[in-house]
Amino acid sequence: METRTPRRRVARAERERQILDAAVSVFSLRGYQNASMDAVAEVVGVTKPVLYSHFGSKEGLLLACVARVRTELLDVTSAAAAAADGPEDMLRRGTLAFFEYLDAQKPSWSLLYSEASVSQAAAAALEEIRAQQTDFIAGMLAAQAPDAAPQRLAGWAHVIVGACERLALWRGSAADGGPRMSPAEATEYLMDLVWTGLAHRPS
Repeated sequence: METRTPRRRVARAERERQILDAAVSVFSLRGYQNASMDAVAEVVGVTKPVLYSHFGSKEGLLLACVARVRTELLDVTSAAAAAADGPEDMLRRGTLAFFEYLDAQKPSWSLLYSEASVSQAAAAALEEIRAQQTDFIAGMLAAQAPDAAPQRLAGWAHVIVGACERLALWRGSAADGGPRMSPAEATEYLMDLVWTGLAHRPS
């Protein structure tokens, strides 16, 4: 009599990671509107009801993908800044970590930007990521300018976040004739302008 090897039960956290990985792949390839939960389930190797039991809906799955990006981005930039030996190095390392993360997680980032233009929920989630990074950068800038008013720190942080975002999109257009630059080069472009101004601000 043939003995069947029992299937290994996958922990919930691991299953959710698998589903999110598959969703990013399918959504990025087909676009959120054209992608189906059936396609995601097929990539994971589960039934469609399993997806719904974890995320509730297709939009819930998309927002979970975005939430993972938000958490990971804060983790990598925070870790980079924590290893710095001064305010300038903190901003440089944090910015470099941002660009390196985008390169490592390009499908997730591309998905976020493409869906933010058509999905109100994705657009709101992108704004949450911007707000998170703005608060983080404002905290870093306070180390360089402890006497600056909170509003000024927030303003600088918004400028940096906007500049990083536009620079990231410019880098991402390389396939369409845009520039080819490494994360380190992109970081230097930002530091050329941002740190020059901060380092020479009147005390």
